[in-house]
Amino acid sequence: MRLEPSALLLCLFLLPGMGLAANKTVYGLNEYAKLYDLDLEVPAKLDTGAKTASLSARDIRRFKRDDETWVQFYLAIDEAHEHPIERPLARISKIKRRAGDYDPEEEKTYTARPVIELTVCMGQALRTIEVNLTDRSAFQYPLLIGSEALKRFSALVDPSLKYAAGKPGCTPDAHPGE
Repeated sequence: MRLEPSALLLCLFLLPGMGLAANKTVYGLNEYAKLYDLDLEVPAKLDTGAKTASLSARDIRRFKRDDETWVQFYLAIDEAHEHPIERPLARISKIKRRAGDYDPEEEKTYTARPVIELTVCMGQALRTIEVNLTDRSAFQYPLLIGSEALKRFSALVDPSLKYAAGKPGCTPDAHPGE
């Protein structure tokens, strides 16, 4: 069999990309995620179009502890959570507002959201990611995992799959990968 020169060039062009893909984990559009810091497993939506990860929270309040800014919140997930969660504030994220969410009188084209760090397990991968807090109770999935977190998981997302990684299987003593 003899390859045409153009087909041979195409194959040579594609080979490096195939090597990169070999080191990635394929996840589905939806996956189970274990939030180790909160001892909770939730379904998540993987969204390559979103930059940051978002966790459904309500009654979000910033406060000072030992001269550092912390965040107190309650999870806004189907089952009621009685006890507040407190985590150090990592930063404030500016999330672009959608056209239908924009109020021209307010003159703000973004929403400021507090960001915390959480240790998350998907499949066999344990990573520490940044998660912004917002009320996602109107959405089906309480956790949205955006492109920055997906990079940390070395993820390839196949939208035709759901729960491809299975239930989270990270060991509690594992160290989050970088």
